[in-house]
Amino acid sequence: MSTQESAIRVGVIGAGSFASRRHCPDIIAHPKAQLTALCRRNDIELQKMAGAFAVEHTYTDHSQLLTSRLVDAVLVSSPHNLHYEHTKAALENGLHVLLEKPLCLDSRDARRLVELASSRNLRLLVAHNPPYWRHCRHLREQFQGGRLGNLEAASLTAVGNFLGVLAREPLPDKIPGVVAPTLYRGDPLQNGGGYLMDGGPHLLCELLWCTGRHVAEVSAQVDDAAFELRYVLTLRMDNGALVTVSQVANSNSRSKRQHNVYFGSKGTATVRGFPFTVEYDVEGSTRGHTVARSDHPISQKGLRLPLICS
Repeated sequence: MSTQESAIRVGVIGAGSFASRRHCPDIIAHPKAQLTALCRRNDIELQKMAGAFAVEHTYTDHSQLLTSRLVDAVLVSSPHNLHYEHTKAALENGLHVLLEKPLCLDSRDARRLVELASSRNLRLLVAHNPPYWRHCRHLREQFQGGRLGNLEAASLTAVGNFLGVLAREPLPDKIPGVVAPTLYRGDPLQNGGGYLMDGGPHLLCELLWCTGRHVAEVSAQVDDAAFELRYVLTLRMDNGALVTVSQVANSNSRSKRQHNVYFGSKGTATVRGFPFTVEYDVEGSTRGHTVARSDHPISQKGLRLPLICS
């Protein structure tokens, strides 16, 4: 059987800017995947995507793609408030699903999807960066191996200007991608909130996944209750460690700055981006150890799709 014949056929629901920059090129480049169908509501933009990636089958109605028998799995990259509807329909049609974070806006819906995928023996995977970034995988190994000891405190901070995609100022004339991003992130109902819902999960996922800890209590301060552009969270972890998580989405600087510090009972780990580096200061060591890594997930060359399809 040829590679093309054995490849899993993938359709994209929400074939927009982000899918054009990350997912579609990676699906095409993957030896075990084939991009066979695209769906989005705007047909003009849909045809631009189809032309760019040489995809013959296009749909403005996701249900038609799901019943086309042209796909074995779907990537869901639609607005956040549509994740539950699109993912549920895909699973009910017997299709594996890779979707952009968040899984859902309501945790009860998220649990329903997990249960549905399990009952159908289907793969359901959220494309969330930290578990697929090399520097995060390394940091997790240090915590799991006991090199840093027990987490005692941490501070995670990211500062940048995302006002364009948040519909608070015009987008730049030249932006990456085949089509311009839709501005659903500027609508709290579609986005599920403000920047805390859009950018916050990256920091929270890194914290929880790398340290293996859970949040016991949380408090928050935001600049605007309707749509936060600046926020700070104070978390009490299950082992008593106190953690602050903060972000600024309307910085006057156009550079992305991120600085996360983890204080363990045996040492300290400092994450800086972009590109990411991790520096360790461990008791008993004369020099810190640094791991350099760009901000592009290592999953693009072989982690995400096999996890769905194997």
